[in-house]
Amino acid sequence: MQRSVVVAICLPILLLRLSLARAQYPLNAPSRRSNVDSELLPDYQREPFQPAQRCPNLITAPESVPTPFPELDRVGSAPNIPAATPETTDQTLPINLATAMRLADARPLVIQAAVASEMTASGLVQQARVLWLPDLYLGSDYQRHDGGQERTTGDVAINDRNQFLTGGGLRAVFALTDAIYAPLAEQQVYRSRNYDVQAAKNDALLSMTDAYFAVQQSRGVLAGDEDSVTKGRELVKRVEALSQGLTAPIEVQRAETTLAELEQQAELARQNWRIDSATLTRVLRLNPAAVVVPLEPPHLQVTVVPSGESVDQLIPEGLTSRPELASQQALVRATVDRLKQERMRPLIPSLVLQGAANPGDTLGAGFYEANRTGSDPTWTGRSDWDFQVVWQLQNLGAGNAGLVRQRQGEQRQAMVELFRIQDQVAAEVAQAYAQVEASTARIKQAEYGLAAAEESFDGNLKGLSETIRVGDQLQLIIRPQEVTAALIQLQQAYSNYYSSVNDYNRAEFRLYHALGYPAQQMTCNNAWGDPQPIDGQRPPQMATVATRVYRSDPPR
Repeated sequence: MQRSVVVAICLPILLLRLSLARAQYPLNAPSRRSNVDSELLPDYQREPFQPAQRCPNLITAPESVPTPFPELDRVGSAPNIPAATPETTDQTLPINLATAMRLADARPLVIQAAVASEMTASGLVQQARVLWLPDLYLGSDYQRHDGGQERTTGDVAINDRNQFLTGGGLRAVFALTDAIYAPLAEQQVYRSRNYDVQAAKNDALLSMTDAYFAVQQSRGVLAGDEDSVTKGRELVKRVEALSQGLTAPIEVQRAETTLAELEQQAELARQNWRIDSATLTRVLRLNPAAVVVPLEPPHLQVTVVPSGESVDQLIPEGLTSRPELASQQALVRATVDRLKQERMRPLIPSLVLQGAANPGDTLGAGFYEANRTGSDPTWTGRSDWDFQVVWQLQNLGAGNAGLVRQRQGEQRQAMVELFRIQDQVAAEVAQAYAQVEASTARIKQAEYGLAAAEESFDGNLKGLSETIRVGDQLQLIIRPQEVTAALIQLQQAYSNYYSSVNDYNRAEFRLYHALGYPAQQMTCNNAWGDPQPIDGQRPPQMATVATRVYRSDPPR
């Protein structure tokens, strides 16, 4: 009889679990990793995780994501001026874009945090999948009774007795709805966290490129300011020489004032270089005291998204490829599973399997000894088990109705958040596209303006030494204030040029990020060149940074 009850209860449970497992994990799953694990991963993350220092030879991307080939262009009309150099007291950190790309794939904390969340979700999936398995107890139980005890007949017996049990037991108390739907919901949460890792990688790449090209911009602007200062000092000398009779002495003060202003601008540009370096070292977790010196010229122009598509064509790409949207869609599916779970809870029973050989219902079988005080102990085997199939209506059903309403609200919240992310993605694509278009036009304007400013300054400076005779007096063809104005225009043209080029670079990577293309296609692209050795040491008071970061294995 007992065996029949056990079989009648346990066999449906096992069959149900096997049917769910077969539906979730087909038999044609690859041997290296179960099919559900592969399904939990985004398409372009189904290859084993590689550390940032060793990129895979091939990264599989979604069909909608083109394989990018960055175009590196040193703008032909770049000024021929000396590059800016750090101060002798600065601690320099040479780095190239290829090295920064590789470091951006592993070192940023935003990736570490996303991987930790993914690991947490993986543990929750593992727990949900084994809800139907009982807890195992091993131990001993001792009881002693002294005094009276009521018998079944109503009489009171006065006796003293002891009993001892050592053995084990099983305890499983769970709702079948939880065993069925909790794994489905937790798998969707794990899928969401997995997409969050990709989103973190994309964010880290964007943060790195923003900081890297800010360093390049500051370095280029500083080079232009230093060249303007050099030209300003030469101008002051010439005006001082002319002040003996060809120009008023006040022109010397005018030139000196302009020189002081240019020196101020140069100091601010050097300050910005150091500030932007600190931002880049924070993102890549390098030495915060170092001044980053990129090995590429500051006028390097980078194109990562091929032109030719309109913003109307790009917005659907972003809505298809962004991992943030895929993550939120997985969370929506999780809320749907939880809603089904609560709707089915009153209809599907809960199961109870537990030992009943001791008061705590933890031990079910073992060696048993009992005796009255003064008598010889008797040892024997004992087995007591309790099996229950229970339907539960929480608070007479009102509690279940409240849980269903709660899950409905959570589903609506998830849907609203999905719509919000969709609007945000579309806006980011449109904004980045506008920035690319504007910066492209600005580069052409800045190139023309720089060429005109250089020609204007050279012509005015040359004319400053030429005179014409008017009556009995010699007069300068070009007055000092005109040369001063040309110098100010040249300094501004330098700033406009380097700003527009690096604004274009940042806009390109913002558009790449807005479209949701995977960062690995950039960080592991050979078009950047070969990574260079870099000093990754940081102050001893700061936490060390692991050179390799591995993802946790998906739940089995």
